[in-house]
Amino acid sequence: MNIDYIEFTSPEVEETQAFFAAAFGWSFVDYGPDYRDIQGAGTGGGIERGALRPPLIVLRTGDLEGALAAVSDAGGTITKAIFEFPGGRRFEFTEPGGTAMAVWSES
Repeated sequence: MNIDYIEFTSPEVEETQAFFAAAFGWSFVDYGPDYRDIQGAGTGGGIERGALRPPLIVLRTGDLEGALAAVSDAGGTITKAIFEFPGGRRFEFTEPGGTAMAVWSES
């Protein structure tokens, strides 16, 4: 699996978007009032309205159920079971050291 996406949170999505655009030249696709997809950053990314937390590293796979099994078997703790979102499905987990991560697939 490869790192495919980095998801930021911000209680002030508009201000974070404006900062990223001014500082880094990134552009955005709006997915409603609470989510922005980052364009032109070298890897996929997004900004989700919400309480601050460390950025979420998102891996991509072609076999979501297999990835969930591999993460569980390796000692990861599933924090969100597989769920659907526009564009695919994903689950979230923490690795044994505590880093929150996610895995997604298109189907």
